[in-house]
Amino acid sequence: MKILEKLEKSIEFYYLLITSFIFFLLRLPSLFEPYWYGDEGIYQTIGIAMRAGRLLYRDIWDNKPPLLYFLYSIFNSDQFMLRLVSLIFGLLSVVAFFYLSKKLFNDTLGGKIPFFVTSLYAFLFSIPLIEGNIANSENFMLLPIILSGFIVYKITQTCHSRESRLNRDDSRIRFRPCQNDILLITSGILLSIAFLFKIVAIFDTAAFFIFLFIIGIKDLAILKDRKQLILSVLNLLPLAAGFIIPIFLTFVFFFLNGALKDFLSASFSQNVGYVGYGNQFLFPQGLLVLKLTILSLFLLFLLIKRKAISQSTLFILIWLAFSIFNAFFSQRPYIHYLLVLLPSFCLLFGLVFFDKRYQKLTFVISIIFCVIIFTSFKFYGKTVLYYQNFVSFVLGQKSVSSYQAFFDRQTPTDYQLAQFIKNHTTQKDNVFIWGNNAQVYKMANKLPAGKFTVAYHMTYSKKTLEETRDDINKQKPKYIIITSPRNPFPYHLLGYKVKLNIKNAIIYEKVF
Repeated sequence: MKILEKLEKSIEFYYLLITSFIFFLLRLPSLFEPYWYGDEGIYQTIGIAMRAGRLLYRDIWDNKPPLLYFLYSIFNSDQFMLRLVSLIFGLLSVVAFFYLSKKLFNDTLGGKIPFFVTSLYAFLFSIPLIEGNIANSENFMLLPIILSGFIVYKITQTCHSRESRLNRDDSRIRFRPCQNDILLITSGILLSIAFLFKIVAIFDTAAFFIFLFIIGIKDLAILKDRKQLILSVLNLLPLAAGFIIPIFLTFVFFFLNGALKDFLSASFSQNVGYVGYGNQFLFPQGLLVLKLTILSLFLLFLLIKRKAISQSTLFILIWLAFSIFNAFFSQRPYIHYLLVLLPSFCLLFGLVFFDKRYQKLTFVISIIFCVIIFTSFKFYGKTVLYYQNFVSFVLGQKSVSSYQAFFDRQTPTDYQLAQFIKNHTTQKDNVFIWGNNAQVYKMANKLPAGKFTVAYHMTYSKKTLEETRDDINKQKPKYIIITSPRNPFPYHLLGYKVKLNIKNAIIYEKVF
């Protein structure tokens, strides 16, 4: 037996080693991409602004929780380093996902399912098909979420073995207490870390919370017994406490720095309008209500059928349901939203082979799920060309400009603008860019004149337009650069004249 155990561990070790190496190779080109991705440009500019002393949300603005920006600030918004950190997070998430799938699928089919689903997860996460190559919030969230899921499921296994030693016929036992406070708190903290990268991690938190609640119910009569129901919820307080503590400390930080209102507005309240934009159906947020109703009915079905469904199947289906709700929450087809769906999506395919009783059902769910995803999201269509572009550049078969233009036709222009700014400004000179390419600030080592980094944030409301106008009048930037001809510049250019045109970008210089 010991020999077999050592052999099994040896196989797992070499599998993870090989998988990690392939993951690294597939992510390697991402380390050498030019500065081109708009969202990263915003994070990069905010990162250098924070290092220069600006306070997040009050002095420099975006609409996500703070952890991503602090990470960018730590690494001085260096794209190579941040992509490398993203790669490391990805590698660790592959290992965590493998051990989670081992817990879920046990020894089914000779223990092959964890290898299959982990290979699928690692491959899809490593390639640019769903923007695994970008250092976005979702790329950093998956590791703490998967680790939390592993802990939650491990706790339930401990509870199951403990329950087997109890009298199963004792009708007085309506709730099985799955309490390991330290592990629950740890799981909550991990989920909170993910939440502080992006608030949609609240759905993973809800999934794990509801999973623990459902498997803790032995008798549905508990739902009518107020006292027992309260006790069942109280058993999960350590998970909630672990989740709340880091968020509370974040609140305290911004309160002490006089920016709590700005933090709450940027991270939470302004996202209401963002979500409402795509969810209009019969009435505001109507589509969101419909999706929430479907989710609730599905969870009710799982609650009723919980005794007929294996614990691992229940875990995967609950997580999948919330992940689908998460991906479609804002009803916007941004492909990186699928990253939050990736772990449960891969586990679903493993479930087709694992749960024989519901094999047909899970297979049908998988097919329907794939159809919905492929018809709702626009995948990155140049994955193969992405690697060809990198190889051609490394072999000297492509010029720098051609390599840059592969990612976005505007990228070579951005580099020219950054070089112009470097050559024609001093450290004290300010610049203002009217466009959606904030990465130019990072490349030129300049900060925006105001708190907003891109035009679509400046045009969010009448108030933001007025704030931007006041910032321009106060800072009097040496150059105003208009890179977004589709969005007319809304302010007077009194005191400025055209200095230079670089393709579609117009550079205005201050003359008095």
